[in-house]
Amino acid sequence: MDKNYSVSTVEDVAGLCMVKGFKLGAAACDIRNKDDYNRLDLAMIVSDLPATAAGAFTTNDVKAAPVVLDMRHIDAKRKIKAIIANSGNANACTGERGFKDALDTCAYAAEKLGVESSQILVCSTGRIGEFLPMEKLKRGIDASLASLSSDDRESMNAANAILTSDTRSKTVKVEVTVGGKTFTLAGMAKGAGMIEPNMATMLAFIACDASISQSLLKESLRLAVSRTFNRITIDGDMSTNDTVLCLCNGASGFEISEGDADALEAFKEALLSVCRVLARKIVSDGEKITKVVEINVRGARDIEQAEKICRSIGNSLLVKSSWFGCDPNWGRIADSAGYARTGLVLEKLDLDYDSVPVLRGGQPLSENKAKWREIVARKTFSINLNLNLGDARETILAADLTEGYVNFNKGE
Repeated sequence: MDKNYSVSTVEDVAGLCMVKGFKLGAAACDIRNKDDYNRLDLAMIVSDLPATAAGAFTTNDVKAAPVVLDMRHIDAKRKIKAIIANSGNANACTGERGFKDALDTCAYAAEKLGVESSQILVCSTGRIGEFLPMEKLKRGIDASLASLSSDDRESMNAANAILTSDTRSKTVKVEVTVGGKTFTLAGMAKGAGMIEPNMATMLAFIACDASISQSLLKESLRLAVSRTFNRITIDGDMSTNDTVLCLCNGASGFEISEGDADALEAFKEALLSVCRVLARKIVSDGEKITKVVEINVRGARDIEQAEKICRSIGNSLLVKSSWFGCDPNWGRIADSAGYARTGLVLEKLDLDYDSVPVLRGGQPLSENKAKWREIVARKTFSINLNLNLGDARETILAADLTEGYVNFNKGE
C-alpha cells in the first residue's frame, strides 16, 4: 500500500541542533576528578518551548538516583524545559546524598532557566558508587548555559560530552513530510559496554519539533524501544542508569494526533528509525569488539520463544568467543538455542550463516564448511535459524567476546 508520507534518515550529522527550537551546550568540568579540564563531560539540551516528554528506563532493581527522579518528573506529566547529562560518574548506589544531588542539579538549572525543578531531567553515566562533585557540576551547568547554541559544533560537543568508553559519537536525523508539511526528529546516544536489555548501559536523547500528547508519545516510544534498544546485546550485563528520553516541543507547528493516521504512522516510523540507527551504532561501538552479528529466529511458536532463543545465542560466552576466533562452530549455536529450553525440536531446525546452509532438519551440510569460515571471518554477518514450529520471528544484534574486552574491563 502506498504511503501518504515520506521519511528520510541521515546518519552521523550534527544531531539535535537540526530540530527547530532546541539548543545545546557542553562543558568540561572534571567530573572524573582527574584534573582533566579538556575532556567534555557535561551536556545540556534546552528547548525554547516547554516540551512533552516520555522516557524508557532500566528495569534493574538497582536504579541510579537520576533514573528514579526522571521517572517521577515524567510521571507528573509536566512539560520539560531541559535535560542535563554528565559522564564520568553514574550517581548510582549513592543513597540519600545521591538523590539529593540529583534534586539539587535540577533545582540549580531550573533557577538559571526560570522554570520549576520538575521541568528539568537529569542523567548520569560512568562509575558506580561515587558521589558527584557538585561544585564542579554546577560550574559545568553555568558554562553549558553560556555556550547554548543551535550550531553544529556545540551540538557535536554535547554528543561527545556524554561518552564514556565509547570511541565515537552517535547521532542521526530523520525528516518527515506529510501533506506538504515537514517535521524533524534527531537523536544522540552513548553506549559501548554493559549492554544487554532491558535496555543497555546507554543514554539516548531524541528531540522532535512536532507536537504530540504524552500518551501517544509514551506509546510510540515504548514500541520503538522494544524493537531496537531492547534487541541488542554486547556482554549480557544490565546497567543501573539506562535512559531514553524523547522531547517534542511543537516548534515546527506540526501537530500529531490520533485523528491524523498518516501523521501518527509517519511519526512512529521516524521514531523507530532514530532508535534503530542509534541501537546499531551502540553495538558497532561495543568495547573492543571485532564482530557485529545479527541473530534472526523465525518459525517460532510465539515471539517469546523466538526472543528467548535469540538472547540465549547472543549471550553465550562460547558462541561469542567462537565469533572472535572466526570459527563457524554451529554446535555451540545449536546448544545455546537448546538450553533456552523453549521446546525447540532439533529434527526440525534449519540454520544458515548468511544465506549459506549449515543445518537442514538438524543435519549438518559439512560440504559448506569453507563458506561458513569465510562468512564468520567478516566484521558483520547473520545467523538465521528457522525452528519450523510456527510463524513468529525475532531479531537481536550481538557482538563477539574478545581478549581486548576482558583486559579493558578487568579493573577500573
